[in-house]
Amino acid sequence: MPSTTNSAAAATRPAMIEARGIVKSFGALRVLDGVSLTLGKGEVVAVIGPSGSGKSTFLRCLNHLETIDAGTVLIEGETLATDEGSGHSRYGSDAEVRRICSKMGMVFQSFNLFPHMTVLQNIIEAPITVKGMARDEILPKAEELLRKVGLLEKRDNYPSRLSGGQKQRVAIARALAMEPDIMLFDEPTSALDPELTGEVLRTMRQLADEHMTMLVVTHEMGFAREVAHRVIFMDQGSIVEEGPAPAFFLAPAHPRTKAFLGQML
Repeated sequence: MPSTTNSAAAATRPAMIEARGIVKSFGALRVLDGVSLTLGKGEVVAVIGPSGSGKSTFLRCLNHLETIDAGTVLIEGETLATDEGSGHSRYGSDAEVRRICSKMGMVFQSFNLFPHMTVLQNIIEAPITVKGMARDEILPKAEELLRKVGLLEKRDNYPSRLSGGQKQRVAIARALAMEPDIMLFDEPTSALDPELTGEVLRTMRQLADEHMTMLVVTHEMGFAREVAHRVIFMDQGSIVEEGPAPAFFLAPAHPRTKAFLGQML
């Protein structure tokens, strides 16, 4: 479990993500209402909350899968989007946005593996096509990543031959193959049967132990309590409460947080 010392130290870490006043609407529905967050280097932050609270949309806004209506996003000090006022944010060129977003890897609820490619091909595809790496250069790295997630023996299998937990671990290895500085996880275990959830969470715990910077949207309260340095509770498009993981679960302050945890724990 992260100590309060670790949680306090997180505040002094270099900022990997800074989101300020993020606003996002879909038509008349405001999904994010002025959300701000700073994620420090090596920090693990869990984002929890009810369905429809804006958690996944927030994650997608950070890596430009969704564009924001207002607010500022900085990734490792570089401006991805800047608030120009009047409910409008400006992005840089497409090339600049792609370069900044390449600092982040993302793992989705659905595994999004290419069904016509083997496990190994899934992992080496992006480094070859996006980064221009030679096959011989990425191959040993890909095999090491498969060894890391416990799936080296599945390297020549197609995704249809894998369990849900195995597919998600391949998806994690695929994201890591791009050597990101930050990992974003969007409910990575929500599509899995309970018995398969543990193997994915073990992989994520290992990443946390290796000081990977991680922002994790999750409904796994045990993971949030035991692995995260900080926990953020979102509801109705806003951050309602946040704090160091041990204190957050031991003594939540906001009535809405208490009610949510009362249902989940």
